[in-house]
Amino acid sequence: MNKQLYSWLILVLLACIWGSSFILMKRGMETTSGEAILSASQVGALRMTIAGFVMLPFGLFSLKKVKSLKHFFALLAVGLFGNFFPAFLFTYSETQLSSGLAGILNGFTPFFAILIGWFFFHKKASVRQVVGLFIAFLGMCVVVSFGNNKTSSADFLHVGAVILATAMYGTSLNIIKQYLAEYKPWEITALSFTFMFLPAILIALFLGIPHTILTNPHGFEGLTYISILAVVGTCLALVLFNTLIATKSVVFASSVTYLMPVVAVSIGVFFANETFVLLQLIGMAIVVGGVYFANSTKK
Repeated sequence: MNKQLYSWLILVLLACIWGSSFILMKRGMETTSGEAILSASQVGALRMTIAGFVMLPFGLFSLKKVKSLKHFFALLAVGLFGNFFPAFLFTYSETQLSSGLAGILNGFTPFFAILIGWFFFHKKASVRQVVGLFIAFLGMCVVVSFGNNKTSSADFLHVGAVILATAMYGTSLNIIKQYLAEYKPWEITALSFTFMFLPAILIALFLGIPHTILTNPHGFEGLTYISILAVVGTCLALVLFNTLIATKSVVFASSVTYLMPVVAVSIGVFFANETFVLLQLIGMAIVVGGVYFANSTKK
């Protein structure tokens, strides 16, 4: 298969996986009727614990490849900034923000990837990339703004949590590209989660997650949703994401954050009977056009 087509297929698949992650987080915290299951912190800790447990054998197998402190600290930073902290920040934000607004704010990831790459790693972004990302961001705002994703009680702390998470994502992206090029995508994922496994399981026990699952009547339902989120939406998705970082640019890989709200809105329309208007379809077209423009090569 053509490498360019292969990269675009991975990008679309990744958008589908991560676009559904918001609803999985919501279902882990509460049922469709609004009954509480797990707290935001419990969802974050359980997600990291399950992901760490799944990737632990692969991480232990790959430990022999870590032969320098520079690589160790780079992998540790990827685990913290690319996975661990954002898992808690996003679940915290969704206690007050709608999934749509969280999706819009998540669109800051490419901008932080460019800014951090330029400021700390001396990476340049083309005018074409910046213009394309700006177009995609506007389209994403149209997609979400005209749906029924209403936000209540949103404050600076919850908005700031998402923005901080996107800054961390941008940092992690550049660290992978700069320092971990010799590692395979699955090795980066496995090692970063292996380093996070012990802290995650300690936090999970401290928060009383086993007790909550066993005593809450919907505990195992929540566990099922978070398990899917951890295995598919975290482990598998990050292997795909790291593949894009290794084979394409940081801007291309981070463009997935613009396609995710398109998937999230589509899921809401088909499975939650949410409203859909013509302007949202136009917004989707703008998003796809902007992402393509930013990542296409000028002839």
